[in-house]
Amino acid sequence: MRVLHLLAGGDAGGAETYFTETICALAEAGLEQHAVLRHHPQRRDALAQAGVKTSVAPYGRWLDFKTPMSIKRVMNEFKPDIVQAWMGRAASFLPVDGPPAIGWFGGYYDLKRYRNADWFVGCTYDIARHIAAKGVPSGQVHTVHTFADLDTAPAVSRASLDTPEGMPLLLFLGRLHEKKGVDIALKALAELPDCWLWIAGEGPLRSQLQALAARLGVADRTRFLGWRTDRGALLGAADMLVVPSRYEPFGTIMVEAWGTDTPLIAAAAAGPAAYIEDGRNGLLVPTDDAPALALAIRRVLADSRLADRLVQGGCATFEAWFTKTRVVQEWLDYYTFVSSGGMAVNR
Repeated sequence: MRVLHLLAGGDAGGAETYFTETICALAEAGLEQHAVLRHHPQRRDALAQAGVKTSVAPYGRWLDFKTPMSIKRVMNEFKPDIVQAWMGRAASFLPVDGPPAIGWFGGYYDLKRYRNADWFVGCTYDIARHIAAKGVPSGQVHTVHTFADLDTAPAVSRASLDTPEGMPLLLFLGRLHEKKGVDIALKALAELPDCWLWIAGEGPLRSQLQALAARLGVADRTRFLGWRTDRGALLGAADMLVVPSRYEPFGTIMVEAWGTDTPLIAAAAAGPAAYIEDGRNGLLVPTDDAPALALAIRRVLADSRLADRLVQGGCATFEAWFTKTRVVQEWLDYYTFVSSGGMAVNR
């Protein structure tokens, strides 16, 4: 079986990271693939190392004739059994004619860009329900969860990031964007004088967040690490992961916490609220509530039995739903289903 993947994507982001890790994992399982994506040397190198060929296309907004031509050329040469578009921009370039087409949803996207998709995959059950609620027959909608496949390197040295040993260390992983609620994490830190915070990510709010840390008097206990790929090593150094997102369709970072025995505290956005059982595999706090986040952090730090319970519950959730082995097999099974019965049902 051959699968052609289409991705526009940004320089860095959770969906783009999951795309790369999934394609590499599928290649490891023996699936033959080709990816048409924007120029991104690191992403292309990672796929090349996994034996996946790539082609480059601009995925422009207006009057972009190059991308359809690039996709058509690759289809003629590669002859895929399935074409899969990851997120809306790429989905808008799905060809009208060709093999069965899958549109992947990492959030609650508008379906208008997916007009040429035959099949639809959401990364959570709730996103799949969103797709069906927009009028797609339920038989064409499927859920495949994300997975965590973290590095096995030793924990990052605190000394390397000018952070003292023995002090509680909080970790944020994600894009520095308004919807991620990094400002809430900083405001909570201001109420936790013994804690330190590592912020691993990049985005448009970096300078504003650094200024906020200075105004709150926590700049000396905050480290802005930039975009990192050693998430497992960072989690290994942290005492807990905080996910203060105002908007979060899911958040693979939660899976990464569960997979590394790291206590998890998250704001009750749609994704975390759907998968976190409060007090069992994580703690949920209201969105936009720094005092509540600070209180939850204090609870975990003060109660080792609670921390252990969150770790054990997280591990059970991880093993049940989010292992690499399980998710890769779900993709392979779904590709088999689509290729064997994937006639164009909505063209």
